[in-house]
Amino acid sequence: MEKKEAAGRLELLGIEIWKAARDELYLGMRFLDVALCSFVYQMDTGVSPFGTDGAIIYFHPQQLGGLYRQNRIHVNRGYLHMVYHCIFRHMWKEYQAAAWQEDKRSDCLPDALTRLWNLSCDIAAEHLIDGNYYRSVRCSRSLLRRETYRKLEAEGKTLHAERIFQLMIQWQIDEKGLTKLEQEFYVDDHQYWPDHQTDKKPDSSAALQKKWQDIDEQMETDLETFSKEAAEKNGDLLGQMKIENRKKHDYRSFLKKFSVLREEMGIDPDSFDYTFYTYGLSLYGNMPLIEPQETKEVKKIEEFAVVIDTSMSCSGELVRRFLEVTYEVLSENESFFRKINVRIIQCDEAVRSAVKISCEKELKEYMDGLTLYGEGGTDFRPAFEYVDDLLRQGELAKLGGLIYFTDGYGIYPKKVPGYQTAFVFMQEDYQDAEVPAWAMKLVVT
Repeated sequence: MEKKEAAGRLELLGIEIWKAARDELYLGMRFLDVALCSFVYQMDTGVSPFGTDGAIIYFHPQQLGGLYRQNRIHVNRGYLHMVYHCIFRHMWKEYQAAAWQEDKRSDCLPDALTRLWNLSCDIAAEHLIDGNYYRSVRCSRSLLRRETYRKLEAEGKTLHAERIFQLMIQWQIDEKGLTKLEQEFYVDDHQYWPDHQTDKKPDSSAALQKKWQDIDEQMETDLETFSKEAAEKNGDLLGQMKIENRKKHDYRSFLKKFSVLREEMGIDPDSFDYTFYTYGLSLYGNMPLIEPQETKEVKKIEEFAVVIDTSMSCSGELVRRFLEVTYEVLSENESFFRKINVRIIQCDEAVRSAVKISCEKELKEYMDGLTLYGEGGTDFRPAFEYVDDLLRQGELAKLGGLIYFTDGYGIYPKKVPGYQTAFVFMQEDYQDAEVPAWAMKLVVT
């Protein structure tokens, strides 16, 4: 009985500590109001020192009390750390490790990749907190922490968990280095994350994920409007939210917007009635009442233009990745007709190269000998003028549309073209560019 009462007192004390941390964080970061109040607190002596599943914060009472006595800022940071895990849905993204293993882009074993993913999520959350200017979470950084941030920030891009994960795989960290980083950035226990729980119901996990996505989107709107000053004091929080909340598209599906309807040789199973066919065979022996059609109507890509921005702002590696994805899509038999008219144009401030592709063989030869020309400024108008000239000359008769791969910063045409146009961005930390209202916009990874 006494043990139960003691345990009850410990749990109540722990709950009071969490409520104090929540209130202190709220005073400085009011835009986090809904996120901070989205948890209940529960004692669990099997956790070290605390952790969350997105709905409950579990805590070890003695360890939590020790952190609070040492410095309450550690508790504040722990609370905010778990909030960031939930806002960016880190606990529902552990598929990242498996995806890299399947793609064979890493020699790491699955267990090592899982450790790297968990570490990447912790670094992403800690990097945001360390970039925060509020006194309730400010503390000194160790040399290892400062050096890690310096290496990660070298590219000058937004440090979300996925990017950190990719960079750390490239570093090929040994066991000793990985252990040091895990110790440095360890804040919370991830044992309650859905992928670690075998008895979690998928429906409840999906509902939690949707709840935090809604909170994330609401916070982004708040930071862009009423809490702009708060956004400036929270490091790159708004930048990460933009990346997390942007709409993601399937590039293969997107290319179907440029397809046209035409008849092609082949049996159309949708228009063929097997009932009359088999009835005729049974009635007359070898004479069906209806024969299958020898042609079918299909929607495939026949004519379109791909423009590559080869200015200094677009890296050659990024351009190659875009072309490789385009090539993979066009190489599929169901994507385009046997005879096509695709123009691949390289342009910076002027058209530097233009190649006509009429079959899969020519497309493969172009990719095998791909050379990029340019690295000047960015002006979109010359490419549109070139395509307009092809249309006037009759070189393009059924142009499905134009896809322009770019970073989005350049001079756009003032006149609306007479064909579909899409600006494609392949940047994981892409920020909205002033794309004209008449053009489609797609962000792919």
